[in-house]
Amino acid sequence: MPKFGSWDEVVAFALTLPGTELSKSWGSPAVKVAANGRAFLYTGREPDSFVLAIDQDSKLILLETDPDTYWQTPHYEGWDGVLVRFASDDPERVAAMIERARDEAAAKKPPRTRK
Repeated sequence: MPKFGSWDEVVAFALTLPGTELSKSWGSPAVKVAANGRAFLYTGREPDSFVLAIDQDSKLILLETDPDTYWQTPHYEGWDGVLVRFASDDPERVAAMIERARDEAAAKKPPRTRK
């Protein structure tokens, strides 16, 4: 069973998934899909949590079914991402959601580059 007590443990798990790499997003550490550069894990702004890039429907279900693990601040409202507490009582579900976020990111086109 995976353990997610810190950012380093989340990253270690995410890097076992196919085609992932440690990178940066907005100047902060993130895990991306190497083939298209899409990030699916971010360090975020909140202590004791990380950000998982996930679709709005999944986000709403996670917020409703496990608010002790999945939460948001006004900064993340309306964005395809949810805060995840490291101290989750259900690390297997967290692992499954990380895998799902990776799969969603892998299915997207590369992000636009800024000029």
